[in-house]
Order: sequence, then structure tokens, then C-alpha cells
Amino acid sequence: MSEVSSFHRRGWLQSMGAAAVGWSLVDQAVAQDQTPGNQVVDRASSIRITGLKTYWVGPIVYVKIETNYGIVGWGDLKGTDVRVGRVLVESLFELLEGENPTRIEHLWQKLFRAHRDIRGGAILIHAMAAIDIALWDIAGKLWNTPVYRLLGGPTRDRIRVYHTPQAVKVPPHGIYEHSGTPADIDRMVAAIRAAREKVGPTGAVMFDAHSAVPPATLIQLASALKPYDLLFIEEPGVPGNIEIFKRLKEKIDIPLATGERDRTIYEMIPYLHERCIDILQPDCCHTGGISQMKKIATLAEAYYVPLAPHCTATFLGIAASLHVVSAIPLFLIHEFYPENAGFNLPGVTRMPYELDAEGYIGLPPGPGLGVDVDEPRLIEEAKKPQTYKWPTMKLKDGSIADY
Repeated sequence: MSEVSSFHRRGWLQSMGAAAVGWSLVDQAVAQDQTPGNQVVDRASSIRITGLKTYWVGPIVYVKIETNYGIVGWGDLKGTDVRVGRVLVESLFELLEGENPTRIEHLWQKLFRAHRDIRGGAILIHAMAAIDIALWDIAGKLWNTPVYRLLGGPTRDRIRVYHTPQAVKVPPHGIYEHSGTPADIDRMVAAIRAAREKVGPTGAVMFDAHSAVPPATLIQLASALKPYDLLFIEEPGVPGNIEIFKRLKEKIDIPLATGERDRTIYEMIPYLHERCIDILQPDCCHTGGISQMKKIATLAEAYYVPLAPHCTATFLGIAASLHVVSAIPLFLIHEFYPENAGFNLPGVTRMPYELDAEGYIGLPPGPGLGVDVDEPRLIEEAKKPQTYKWPTMKLKDGSIADY
């Protein structure tokens, strides 16, 4: 065989091999394109968002998302000027209509990144939380399972809560000047002492400084609290300046907890990175809903910081938060006020629960959030005149105080 013929033969074989590889790659690409997991538009599912309704009752806006399957999801909006929050939720529906409600992370990012100038703002994140919770409710109902199973399944059998006979949180009983008097300190210490006597040596006592006790006064107070073995001091400082929390951590030996006024993973990072907080307290309705709270728990896990969620909400917000802590590894205790009529209007939302003798409740039911909503009654309540008034607090000299 001549050298020229040999060259042509090798070229032909190489071209045939390349063609075979090419067809193989095409076949693989087609196969991958037909794999359901790679069909990001979820063509196999025809469920779509078709409507949104809002009901303003007291400090809550109840949010209902409707679908073409007849499955609806509920969430609640709180912790903001609900007059503004309600309009924002209704405006955001423009970004949701016609979407598949089970693409929850995609829709969260769509809402969060939609407007560069209001991204991450408190009112936007609270509005997004209501929507996110409603979407998880839909997903759970669609697959007939509790939300916590969609989050990875249960990591515990029951959930420790407060207030109970075994766990009490003491409020600051007022706002305080920038340096406490002996009477101020004695009043707070007396309340904490009474709580410890109530729960006994095996119970838990927490003190909620509520950002109403300025740093200098809190340092004065903390030195008098050692005999009462607090589980934590909540909201020791006003969020926004991590240096304040670092200073408090240097001066106070009691575990510090905060997070109810911080939103999304981005505002939680400084506490963890600077090691100035022992417990994180995200509020599911304040920080962007179930999706974001689960991420916060994972972020905290990397620093071995447990969650003790803040939660003053209807059963919708309560259930959403309970589903998250049902599915995370590091959890301490959960705020639980099911009878708080100021937030949880009796009979409008219902979730079965039972408090055991040790201060625990069971995992939240399903499907979805496992919460029943009496919509006819909600409609009637929403017809009543609703008012909102901006809060304000002042010190003795008339200056504006934190609380």
C-alpha cells in the first residue's frame, strides 16, 4: 500500500470515528434534553398561578394564591405598615401570574432581583415572605405531604416551645435610659428571678432586651443575672452596626441571641463571621419566608449556631416556621403564642397541636402547611374598618427611643 493510500485510509477511519462520536454526543444531548430534571421550564407540569387575593385584618394581611388546579396556598404578611405591604403584594402578582407555583426558588429570585433599588428592603422581604409561604403551601398540597418533607424530611420527633410551664421569656418591662439606675436594674432582675422560681432549676428562662435596653444599661444588668442561668438574652442591640454586638459579646458572659429584625442570609452573615451571637432568631415572616429561613439555618449550621425562631403570627406564619425547624439539625427552642389574639384571630386560621408535659409540641401537620383558613369569616372580618398607626417611643427627656 502506498503512503498516499495509507494516509487516505487513516483519514477516512478518523472521520468515521469522529462522526460516530458526534452522533453519540447528539444522542446523549437528546437523551439529556428529554430527562425531566433538565426540563427547567417543567413542561411536564401544567399547574399555573392564576390569581391572588389579599385580606387585611388587624396587623395581618392574609395572602391567598390560586392555581388552575383548584389548589390554593396561604401566607401572612406582618411586621410592617400593612397598608403598604398589601399593595406591594398585589403589585408583585405581575411577576407571578402564569408561573408554575412549584418553582419556588426561581420565583423567590425573580421577586428579589426584579427591582434593583428596592432589593432586600424590609417591606419587600416581608411581602415576599407571604408569597413564599403560600407557594410552599401549594407545593405540599399538590404532592399531599407536609412541607417539612419537601425540605428534606424530619430531623426531630417534637419541637420545644415557649411560653410553657417549663420555659418563660421575660420582657424588659419598659424602655431605658442610656445608663440604668439601681431601680431599673432591680426591676428587671426581680422579674427574671420570679421566672426562674416559676420554672425551677430544670426550666428555661430567657430575657428579651427588645433593643429597649441600651448597651451600657444591658452591661450593668448582665452582671447581676449570673445566678439565674439565662438560656439567652434576646435582641441585646439594635441591628445595623455589628461593632455594638461585638462590644456586648466581649462584656457579657450570657449567650446572646438576635435576628428577628434581620432579613435574608445577607444580614445574618456578620453575626456569624464576627462570632458575636450564640443563637440566631430569624422570623419566617420577616426574612423572606420558608425558602430563606431554611438557608439561614444551613448558614448557621456551618458555625454551629442553633436557631430559636422569633414568631408572632397567625397559624400560617407559625406553621411555616415550625415546618422549617422540623427539618433542620441545629435547633434550640421556638416562640409559640397560638392564643395571641392580637396576631392570631381566633377561628380564622386553625392548626391542630398538643403541648406535652415537658413543653414540646408535635411536628406540624400537612398537607402543605396543615392550616385551615375560614375564608368566609376572613372576608367578613376584612369588611370591618381597619386602622394602622405608626408606633413611637420616647425617653423621659422627649428624645426618641429604640424598643
